[in-house]
Amino acid sequence: MYKYLLQSVEGIQWFDIVALFLFFGTFCAAAIWAFIANKTEMDRMASLPLND
Repeated sequence: MYKYLLQSVEGIQWFDIVALFLFFGTFCAAAIWAFIANKTEMDRMASLPLND
C-alpha cells in the first residue's frame, strides 16, 4: 500500500539519493574529525562520563 502511495509522489527518486549523500557526508565528516582531533581533547571527552 505504501509502496504505491510513494510511487505516486513526483520526484521521490531524489529522496533516496539525498539521504545517501547526507549519510555519507556525515560519516565522512565524523571520520575526518576523529582523525584530526587533538589527542588531549579526545581524552578529556572520553573521561567526562566518569567525572560525575
